[in-house]
Amino acid sequence: MTTSIEISESVRHYYGQVLQSSNDLKTSACCTIDAMPDYLKALLKSLHPEVLERFYGCGSPLPPALSGKTVLDLGCGSGRDCYLLSKLVGPEGRVIGVDMTPEQLEVAVRHRDWHAERFGYANVEFLHGHIENLAAIGIEDNSIDVVISNCVINLSPEKPKVLAEIFRVLKPGGELYFSDVFADRRIPAPLRQDPVLLGECLGGALYWEDFRRILHDLGCPDVRIVKQNPISLDDPEVAAKIGMVKFNSVTVSAFKLALEDRCEDYGQVACYLGTIPEHLHAFNLDNHHHFETGRPLRICGNTADMLAASRYAEHFQVLGEKSRHFGLFDCTPGPQTESAATDGLCC
Repeated sequence: MTTSIEISESVRHYYGQVLQSSNDLKTSACCTIDAMPDYLKALLKSLHPEVLERFYGCGSPLPPALSGKTVLDLGCGSGRDCYLLSKLVGPEGRVIGVDMTPEQLEVAVRHRDWHAERFGYANVEFLHGHIENLAAIGIEDNSIDVVISNCVINLSPEKPKVLAEIFRVLKPGGELYFSDVFADRRIPAPLRQDPVLLGECLGGALYWEDFRRILHDLGCPDVRIVKQNPISLDDPEVAAKIGMVKFNSVTVSAFKLALEDRCEDYGQVACYLGTIPEHLHAFNLDNHHHFETGRPLRICGNTADMLAASRYAEHFQVLGEKSRHFGLFDCTPGPQTESAATDGLCC
């Protein structure tokens, strides 16, 4: 395989013909056991069994505070996350699922009326198309509040195009919130073209630093890790091919905001109001910003903007402006965030 079309066709064949259920997967990459919040686990009981059976995601990229929002799911597959989102955005919200695999979309569309009857409203639509060209299927500029994706961007042969499209369609202050597989190094070309490694979400995994550079070039210099889990290579043949690479399933958050490339200190403080129903006592913006309800926390300028200029604004009181600068923000992690110092992230 040498072209983007051939790689896309290989992925389409793997997910449409080779895999019939999650039991057919050879690694934990596409179904990493993730600590899904209890409120989401409860919603799974409302979903059709076939939709759940054909789920191949690698995490739980469903952020809070989605009521009434428009959410786009890239690589929606059989629609599991779209139907979870249907409950989270409610009757006033909207969910759009995009996928290139007809066999997967057929499952999602076939059960749309079943879910609408069960939920009492219909707010989900599915579009057949490529995530590298959302304009071709009518997704307009600045029209989406939140873009999610569940272990799909790694499957694209043109990842910079996908990410550019995401930031085109996001509204100002909108959020990209997705789970995917990342590698600790650049993967050799022959392995990037291996059909099984591609389908198992390994061959196309981005080296984290390359991903960070792509987003920086798109005007997003501050990317946050929400959570991450190591991936096990359970199949001996797969491990023999690519066992020298360490993989992680990572949930990532990135906002469409004019942020700085370093965390700067302006003496700002944020206080979480405890008004997100599923997060009454505390809220985690990412893996090293833990906000206890009612307890002020010093924050950098970028974090202040993420809270004050996004859908989270109504749930936080952010004190302080940027009229006075105190230099770089002290990013030393607190006791509940000891891993932050090794994440390679700003703040």
